[in-house]
Amino acid sequence: MKDVAAHAGVGLKTVSRVVNGEPGVTPDTERRVQEAIESLGFRRNDSARVLRKGRTASVGLVLEDLADPFYGPLSRAVEEVARANGALLINGSSAEDPGREQELALALCARRVDGLIVIPAGDDHRYLEPEIRAGVATVFVDRPAGRIEADAVLSDSFGGARAGTAHLLAHGHRRIAFIGDQPRIHTAAERLRGYRAAMEDAGARIDDSWVSLGSTAPERVRGALGAMLDAAEPVTAVFAGNNRVTVTVVRHLAAHDRPVALVGFDDIELADLLGITVIAQDAAALGRTAAERLFRRLDGVKEAPARVTLETRLIPRGSGELAPSG
Repeated sequence: MKDVAAHAGVGLKTVSRVVNGEPGVTPDTERRVQEAIESLGFRRNDSARVLRKGRTASVGLVLEDLADPFYGPLSRAVEEVARANGALLINGSSAEDPGREQELALALCARRVDGLIVIPAGDDHRYLEPEIRAGVATVFVDRPAGRIEADAVLSDSFGGARAGTAHLLAHGHRRIAFIGDQPRIHTAAERLRGYRAAMEDAGARIDDSWVSLGSTAPERVRGALGAMLDAAEPVTAVFAGNNRVTVTVVRHLAAHDRPVALVGFDDIELADLLGITVIAQDAAALGRTAAERLFRRLDGVKEAPARVTLETRLIPRGSGELAPSG
């Protein structure tokens, strides 16, 4: 920094202000400092900044699966907020494994990230209590934390599933299937609850054989749907609990000999071209809201942990508006 100051003909404090984006420097002086920086190949020493401020300017993001299209916009939104706050984002996938989630979260804490954003795979997050007490700001997204009080940013899974099922009911369906993710997952349980609420509101019967929760692996979903379509009283409509289920259902129904109505939770690529009615959640808004809340904590805002719920949106495109057949 001394060389930059001498080259630009300014004091060390002025160079520090330019490097750290602080006010109080005239445009002409800032230009001369920037030219000196470029000429000398100066690079800011972030390690020294960490020692001075006690922060690493990095945050961690623990996702379910980086390959899942739903998490792309969410991760990008978190990264944009982190970048705007001068922080680096480090992320990893838990693969829906609670042990892997814990391992990743604690590994990030060991590397002294300032904060964590976690999409939970498990339902017990007491392992993070020492880290939170030590000052690691933590926000949960998509699903709430288990057995601790912490900030959470969620989509309205219950309300969205209720609206999607009600949409099928309004088009004359009474034998409606629900195919969802594993029941221990908060979003899967909430969407099932919304489906049941809509059916009960309409006075419609719910047969146990119409409800299937479990792995979202294509073979499991195909088997469940096939049994429902081949039953003595086949379902006439399907509510798919997430994007992975929806994709498998669409492929199976394409080879089916009669039309079956479909509403999926989560928008999917090409859904508009394929005419798939969905309950859309805003993944980018989830990530952005969670990251903004995290940086509020890092900026010293003191407030009780809160749960923020974002609305979902029904997008009719044709598949959910088919009348019952058979």
